[in-house]
Amino acid sequence: MSVKLITQIRWGVARHLFLLGGSVAMAMGTTGLVTGEEVEEPVVASRSALPSTIEEARARARWMHELVHGALQVMHRDFFDENAAEKSLPSQSLDDVFAEMARSHSVEIRWLGGNANKGKDHLPQDAFEEKAVAALISGKPEFEALERGRYRFVGPIRMQNQCLKCHVRDRKSLEDRVAGLAISFPMAQP
Repeated sequence: MSVKLITQIRWGVARHLFLLGGSVAMAMGTTGLVTGEEVEEPVVASRSALPSTIEEARARARWMHELVHGALQVMHRDFFDENAAEKSLPSQSLDDVFAEMARSHSVEIRWLGGNANKGKDHLPQDAFEEKAVAALISGKPEFEALERGRYRFVGPIRMQNQCLKCHVRDRKSLEDRVAGLAISFPMAQP
Protein backbone atom coordinates (compact mmCIF):
# COMPACT_ATOMS: atom_id res chain seq x y z
CA MET A 1 0.00 0.00 0.00
CA SER A 2 1.43 3.42 -0.94
CA VAL A 3 2.23 6.06 1.68
CA LYS A 4 -0.23 8.45 -0.02
CA LEU A 5 -3.05 5.89 0.16
CA ILE A 6 -2.29 5.07 3.80
CA THR A 7 -2.34 8.81 4.64
CA GLN A 8 -5.68 9.25 2.82
CA ILE A 9 -7.16 6.27 4.67
CA ARG A 10 -5.89 7.55 8.03
CA TRP A 11 -7.41 11.01 7.43
CA GLY A 12 -10.68 9.48 6.22
CA VAL A 13 -10.96 7.26 9.28
CA ALA A 14 -9.97 10.13 11.59
CA ARG A 15 -12.65 12.35 9.98
CA HIS A 16 -15.31 9.64 10.46
CA LEU A 17 -14.21 9.12 14.07
CA PHE A 18 -14.29 12.86 14.79
CA LEU A 19 -17.77 13.23 13.30
CA LEU A 20 -18.99 10.12 15.10
CA GLY A 21 -17.61 11.27 18.44
CA GLY A 22 -19.13 14.72 18.01
CA SER A 23 -22.53 13.25 17.16
CA VAL A 24 -22.50 10.92 20.16
CA ALA A 25 -21.32 13.73 22.43
CA MET A 26 -24.16 15.91 21.18
CA ALA A 27 -26.64 13.09 21.76
CA MET A 28 -25.41 12.69 25.31
CA GLY A 29 -25.27 16.41 26.07
CA THR A 30 -28.15 18.01 24.22
CA THR A 31 -30.91 19.75 26.15
CA GLY A 32 -34.37 20.89 25.14
CA LEU A 33 -35.83 17.52 24.24
CA VAL A 34 -39.00 17.77 22.23
CA THR A 35 -41.15 14.70 21.65
CA GLY A 36 -41.26 13.91 17.93
CA GLU A 37 -40.35 17.40 16.75
CA GLU A 38 -37.32 19.19 15.44
CA VAL A 39 -34.99 20.95 17.81
CA GLU A 40 -34.97 24.62 16.92
CA GLU A 41 -31.62 25.48 18.51
CA PRO A 42 -29.31 22.84 19.91
CA VAL A 43 -27.82 23.62 23.28
CA VAL A 44 -24.67 21.54 23.50
CA ALA A 45 -22.24 21.58 26.42
CA SER A 46 -24.29 24.06 28.40
CA ARG A 47 -24.18 23.83 32.19
CA SER A 48 -27.60 22.16 32.20
CA ALA A 49 -26.31 19.46 29.81
CA LEU A 50 -23.51 18.40 32.13
CA PRO A 51 -24.00 15.19 34.10
CA SER A 52 -25.49 15.79 37.52
CA THR A 53 -24.41 12.54 39.17
CA ILE A 54 -21.25 10.47 39.20
CA GLU A 55 -23.24 7.55 37.74
CA GLU A 56 -24.34 9.66 34.75
CA ALA A 57 -20.78 10.97 34.23
CA ARG A 58 -19.39 7.43 34.46
CA ALA A 59 -21.93 6.14 31.91
CA ARG A 60 -21.05 8.91 29.44
CA ALA A 61 -17.34 8.29 29.91
CA ARG A 62 -17.84 4.54 29.34
CA TRP A 63 -19.77 5.18 26.14
CA MET A 64 -17.14 7.55 24.80
CA HIS A 65 -14.35 5.15 25.82
CA GLU A 66 -16.03 2.23 24.06
CA LEU A 67 -16.59 4.37 20.97
CA VAL A 68 -13.00 5.59 20.69
CA HIS A 69 -11.45 2.28 21.78
CA GLY A 70 -13.56 0.33 19.32
CA ALA A 71 -12.83 2.75 16.48
CA LEU A 72 -9.11 2.52 17.18
CA GLN A 73 -9.27 -1.29 17.16
CA VAL A 74 -11.14 -1.53 13.85
CA MET A 75 -8.90 1.10 12.23
CA HIS A 76 -5.86 -0.98 13.04
CA ARG A 77 -7.57 -4.23 12.03
CA ASP A 78 -9.00 -2.98 8.73
CA PHE A 79 -6.40 -0.48 7.54
CA PHE A 80 -3.03 -1.46 8.97
CA ASP A 81 -3.04 -5.25 9.27
CA GLU A 82 -1.61 -6.57 6.01
CA ASN A 83 -3.36 -9.93 6.49
CA ALA A 84 -6.83 -8.47 7.11
CA ALA A 85 -9.51 -8.42 4.48
CA GLU A 86 -9.91 -4.74 3.58
CA LYS A 87 -13.20 -2.93 4.03
CA SER A 88 -14.11 -0.58 1.22
CA LEU A 89 -15.08 2.41 3.39
CA PRO A 90 -14.11 3.64 6.88
CA SER A 91 -17.82 3.93 7.70
CA GLN A 92 -18.18 0.17 7.15
CA SER A 93 -15.46 -0.48 9.71
CA LEU A 94 -17.35 1.64 12.23
CA ASP A 95 -20.36 -0.67 11.85
CA ASP A 96 -18.46 -3.14 14.06
CA VAL A 97 -18.09 -0.43 16.71
CA PHE A 98 -21.83 0.26 16.47
CA ALA A 99 -22.57 -3.43 17.03
CA GLU A 100 -20.44 -3.45 20.18
CA MET A 101 -22.12 -0.26 21.48
CA ALA A 102 -25.50 -1.99 21.04
CA ARG A 103 -24.31 -5.18 22.74
CA SER A 104 -22.52 -3.59 25.69
CA HIS A 105 -24.46 -0.35 26.28
CA SER A 106 -27.87 -0.69 24.52
CA VAL A 107 -26.88 2.25 22.29
CA GLU A 108 -28.09 1.71 18.73
CA ILE A 109 -26.14 3.65 16.10
CA ARG A 110 -26.66 3.51 12.34
CA TRP A 111 -25.89 5.51 9.23
CA LEU A 112 -28.69 7.31 7.37
CA GLY A 113 -28.00 8.02 3.72
CA GLY A 114 -29.83 11.33 3.37
CA ASN A 115 -29.09 12.62 -0.12
CA ALA A 116 -25.82 10.64 -0.22
CA ASN A 117 -27.30 7.17 0.02
CA LYS A 118 -25.04 4.24 -0.87
CA GLY A 119 -27.48 1.40 -0.27
CA LYS A 120 -30.76 0.09 1.08
CA ASP A 121 -29.28 -0.39 4.57
CA HIS A 122 -29.03 3.37 4.96
CA LEU A 123 -32.59 4.28 3.97
CA PRO A 124 -34.92 5.63 6.69
CA GLN A 125 -36.64 2.76 8.52
CA ASP A 126 -39.56 4.66 10.04
CA ALA A 127 -41.36 8.02 10.15
CA PHE A 128 -38.91 9.46 12.69
CA GLU A 129 -35.93 8.74 10.42
CA GLU A 130 -37.77 10.12 7.37
CA LYS A 131 -38.44 13.39 9.22
CA ALA A 132 -34.86 13.45 10.51
CA VAL A 133 -33.38 13.08 7.01
CA ALA A 134 -35.64 15.83 5.65
CA ALA A 135 -34.64 18.11 8.55
CA LEU A 136 -30.90 17.52 7.99
CA ILE A 137 -31.16 18.05 4.23
CA SER A 138 -33.00 21.32 4.88
CA GLY A 139 -30.06 22.47 7.02
CA LYS A 140 -31.25 21.71 10.54
CA PRO A 141 -28.36 20.93 12.90
CA GLU A 142 -30.06 17.90 14.48
CA PHE A 143 -33.34 16.08 15.02
CA GLU A 144 -34.50 14.29 18.16
CA ALA A 145 -37.48 12.64 19.85
CA LEU A 146 -38.43 10.58 22.86
CA GLU A 147 -40.40 7.52 21.75
CA ARG A 148 -41.58 4.62 23.92
CA GLY A 149 -38.87 5.21 26.50
CA ARG A 150 -36.02 5.66 24.00
CA TYR A 151 -34.17 8.88 23.21
CA ARG A 152 -33.62 9.16 19.45
CA PHE A 153 -31.15 11.59 17.91
CA VAL A 154 -29.91 12.17 14.37
CA GLY A 155 -26.97 14.45 13.63
CA PRO A 156 -25.64 15.38 10.19
CA ILE A 157 -22.61 13.89 8.49
CA ARG A 158 -21.52 16.26 5.73
CA MET A 159 -20.38 14.39 2.65
CA GLN A 160 -17.86 16.50 0.75
CA ASN A 161 -16.91 15.97 -2.86
CA GLN A 162 -13.91 13.77 -1.99
CA CYS A 163 -16.25 11.46 -0.01
CA LEU A 164 -18.72 11.16 -2.84
CA LYS A 165 -16.38 9.37 -5.26
CA CYS A 166 -17.01 6.24 -3.14
CA HIS A 167 -20.35 7.00 -1.49
CA VAL A 168 -22.27 8.38 -4.52
CA ARG A 169 -20.39 7.16 -7.57
CA ASP A 170 -23.07 8.08 -10.13
CA ARG A 171 -23.54 11.68 -8.97
CA LYS A 172 -24.26 14.41 -11.50
CA SER A 173 -22.84 17.34 -9.49
CA LEU A 174 -19.96 18.13 -7.14
CA GLU A 175 -22.05 19.74 -4.40
CA ASP A 176 -21.75 18.49 -0.84
CA ARG A 177 -24.40 16.05 0.34
CA VAL A 178 -25.80 15.26 3.77
CA ALA A 179 -25.98 11.90 5.48
CA GLY A 180 -26.92 11.28 9.09
CA LEU A 181 -25.91 9.33 12.14
CA ALA A 182 -28.90 7.93 14.05
CA ILE A 183 -28.35 7.25 17.75
CA SER A 184 -30.93 5.68 20.05
CA PHE A 185 -30.82 4.48 23.65
CA PRO A 186 -33.25 3.76 26.48
CA MET A 187 -34.10 6.43 29.03
CA ALA A 188 -34.54 5.71 32.72
CA GLN A 189 -38.22 5.74 33.63
CA PRO A 190 -39.13 8.48 36.16
